[in-house]
Amino acid sequence: MEAGMETSRISVRRRPPAFPDAGCDVVTVPARQGLEAVDILRRGTGDTVGPVLHDGGDTLGFLVPPGTAAAWDVPGSTCTETVEGSDWLLPPGERDLPTDPAALRAALGEAARLIEVADNCC
Repeated sequence: MEAGMETSRISVRRRPPAFPDAGCDVVTVPARQGLEAVDILRRGTGDTVGPVLHDGGDTLGFLVPPGTAAAWDVPGSTCTETVEGSDWLLPPGERDLPTDPAALRAALGEAARLIEVADNCC
């Protein structure tokens, strides 16, 4: 690695699924946008991002409070009332409360804008 260059790693913690609230809904987004949103949420107050699932591939799933799916309308994402097992990017225990839906909506919008700028640069 060149001098002055830093790398950041996001590790996926493999653990049997143990949900902080069996009634949580899950917002599923493309992994790239989801990783940007996690960074955005963690740079904020830090208390707006809850457990995050990673399927090992193309998507991330943010656990959100029950009932969020009924009003979720963010393009490029889905929100369902069911949770299927997966690996954890941010496991319960580090953050047991679900992600705040309003903060997630804002972070996903900001992440989409950042990705668009990066993809259209140069």
